[in-house]
Amino acid sequence: MPMLTQPAQKYIPCPVLALPDRTWPNRQITRPPIWMSTDLRDGNQALFEPMNGETKLRLFKTLIAIGFKEIEVAFPAASRTDFDFVRTLIEGGHIPDDVTIEVITQAREDLIRETFEALRGAPRAIVHLYNATAPAWRRTVFGMGRAEVTQLAVRSTRLIHELASQQPHTRWTFQYSPETFSTTEPEFALSVCSAVIEAWGPSVAQPMIINLPATVEASTPNVYADQIEWMGWHLPQREAVILSVHPHNDRGTAVAAAELAMMAGADRVEGCLFGNGERTGNVDLVTLALNLYSQGVHPGLDFSDLQSVVTTATECTGLPVHARHPYAGELVFTAFSGSHQDAIRKGLAVQSPHEPWAVPYLPIDPADVGCHYEAVIRVNSQSGKGGIAYLLETAYGVVIPRAVQVAFSALVQKVADESGRELTPGALWALFQAEYLHSPGPWQVLGHELRQDGDTAEVSLRMQTPHGVVDTLGRGNGPLDATWHALASLGLPPGSSLAGYEEHAMQSGADAEALAWVSVTAPDMALPVHGAGRHPNLAIASVLALVQAVNRLWAQHG
Repeated sequence: MPMLTQPAQKYIPCPVLALPDRTWPNRQITRPPIWMSTDLRDGNQALFEPMNGETKLRLFKTLIAIGFKEIEVAFPAASRTDFDFVRTLIEGGHIPDDVTIEVITQAREDLIRETFEALRGAPRAIVHLYNATAPAWRRTVFGMGRAEVTQLAVRSTRLIHELASQQPHTRWTFQYSPETFSTTEPEFALSVCSAVIEAWGPSVAQPMIINLPATVEASTPNVYADQIEWMGWHLPQREAVILSVHPHNDRGTAVAAAELAMMAGADRVEGCLFGNGERTGNVDLVTLALNLYSQGVHPGLDFSDLQSVVTTATECTGLPVHARHPYAGELVFTAFSGSHQDAIRKGLAVQSPHEPWAVPYLPIDPADVGCHYEAVIRVNSQSGKGGIAYLLETAYGVVIPRAVQVAFSALVQKVADESGRELTPGALWALFQAEYLHSPGPWQVLGHELRQDGDTAEVSLRMQTPHGVVDTLGRGNGPLDATWHALASLGLPPGSSLAGYEEHAMQSGADAEALAWVSVTAPDMALPVHGAGRHPNLAIASVLALVQAVNRLWAQHG
């Protein structure tokens, strides 16, 4: 089997800032960042088949409905499709008054001029300029030294300032990204950003954005947080700068990097729904926002119908959302494990709408993101009695006594093992009816008549028995006791007796049905056997339940 190359021989860790006076570990996130969706730009360029104008417009409207106020919509100088989409948004009046569109451009004069042509007439716009600053990109990709990289950024900034001044009816915001910031020498990243800030001249009233991307995530999230805090300390005119982050997910820790960056002073976060983006993706804005929500911080974004967002994003991008994706996956609130199901069922039973959420295994209330509790517990061969009982009770109003749950769950697991499949509530209900309501046996009620006279009940039964059809009569202190005496006269096992009785309403209202449970036992039996009966009349439900229990008793004694 081939062996991985020894890391020490091939990979060198990113340099770590010496930051003994860091403050971010002691901070807590108490408010959401400024959100910026780059689904239509960074996310779009990462697709097998980029979106067309119609699809981008659909996703743009979804982003607005969610609550995004800043949306990066295109790289207009990169393709005619992107250019035309920006024009469609502006000329079609699709941009709400409280939403600002953003476009990106490389630090090239022809691309910058093309970008401003695309934005002509926009009410508000963010122009996002970037150029690479990390050593590998400087040397290998562009063949530039530090001075040339800085000059390129400053020259492009001044051109953008000039072109913006020629369109005074647009409210312009300037954004600069030292691409590959997280692998750039910190002092050089600061030097380039400082030169750009000086060239633009922001103010508190009209701030600019300095965006610090982990273009390739190359270190642990705490290292990125140190870089953000250090830059925040040293940037000139910090009060006139919106500090933004753009984490990628190459190490699988983009969400953590964004959270720690916010603790370190980041004001703004760029990312995509469900983490779409180049390679392993951008930071997942859905996960990040709902992480805040789970800690009591309202994210300012509306994911109350999360599945509709999943549907739109999936249809627009062609990328599926994994079944285990945080918050949004089909199975993230679902428990198959018996112990998990039992804990969730008990937690839901006592959870008060006026108390903090404290249901085991559910970090947030599924209802808050539009999920139904029916999907929380699902049954397969790994499930336990609690989950099975929960599904039947929520779906059909069937309350199974605890003593019956053990036996029925064993039957369910046997069926699930043999089929290798999940059992739906409908399948459980069919299995329950066959086992407890309509199980075949030699004892069946063919006709019945109940009479009550004070404290005495009398029941007349026409029964199918092991000995043929028989008419019998019984009296007792209630319908169930009278039925027992009627059946006992036909020859039940010696010493057998009633062992328990429960009743439950399956619905409410005039047409509600009752479910009765009867347990019977005999001297040589370790455990009672159980039968169920369902009927609008509780007394008749009890009679039917007793007959089902007697069938089980007979099956054991023969």
